[in-house]
Amino acid sequence: MLGAALLGALGLIAGICAEKIDQLAAFQNFLILPLTFLSGVFYSIHSLPEFWQRLSHANPFFYMIDGFRYGFFGRLGLSAAGEPGGGRGELFAVSLLTLKLLQSGYKLRH
Repeated sequence: MLGAALLGALGLIAGICAEKIDQLAAFQNFLILPLTFLSGVFYSIHSLPEFWQRLSHANPFFYMIDGFRYGFFGRLGLSAAGEPGGGRGELFAVSLLTLKLLQSGYKLRH
């Protein structure tokens, strides 16, 4: 649910900021796709050096992928405690930005 909410909020920001359909594709190609590939979809982040492991924990898509793995295999890639925020902080920040854009009327027709 956290992943769906985050992607929904990001999609709303992209829809507000884009003027043409090509800009929506650029949003997906330059933001969503790299974050997905760098979140450990095709590899375990435990094989990365320590610095890149910590950086992967800042990626909100990592928590979506980890939750998806938990659904299939029954175990998390993180320790039992995991990260305290677990992607909730990113969702809060993106949702807050989305609400501010909607409230300000940025690029919205009246």
